[in-house]
Amino acid sequence: MLVAASLVAALFSSPAIAQDDDFHHLVLAGIGRFAVFADLGSIQADGDGLRMRAFQVAEEDFEVAGQAYWGGWSWWRFDCATGTADRLDFASVKAGGAEGPATPDPAPAYAATPGGDAAELLEMACRPPAHWRDGHETLEAAVRTGRAALAE
Repeated sequence: MLVAASLVAALFSSPAIAQDDDFHHLVLAGIGRFAVFADLGSIQADGDGLRMRAFQVAEEDFEVAGQAYWGGWSWWRFDCATGTADRLDFASVKAGGAEGPATPDPAPAYAATPGGDAAELLEMACRPPAHWRDGHETLEAAVRTGRAALAE
């Protein structure tokens, strides 16, 4: 898997791949309490690992103190060679797309166990070319898809 991580890092550090905050390629990674999307457009090399942003979509009627939320963003760091994941932060996203401040997640990296969000996101980060065929470029589209999946 180290070779795959090196290839992915080289691919996403290339100027030919968009790496700005306005480019998203949100691919559904898993469904549990939330619908979790990997933002393959955010992948970047990070030392001996990779960083990737993920967006978790909450169910349609999700509110806190009367404010509706779509879900939230998190940056993750993955070590493809060891299979570890580290959620670095969380920033809520209100209905309409306004992003709140990021709150750091101080928990250490851990082994990504099969069936969990971390394992699903690690798979997407470490082997993304197979996943590029599907996806959304906007949060609105990801929210619609995620909420439909959560309602099933």
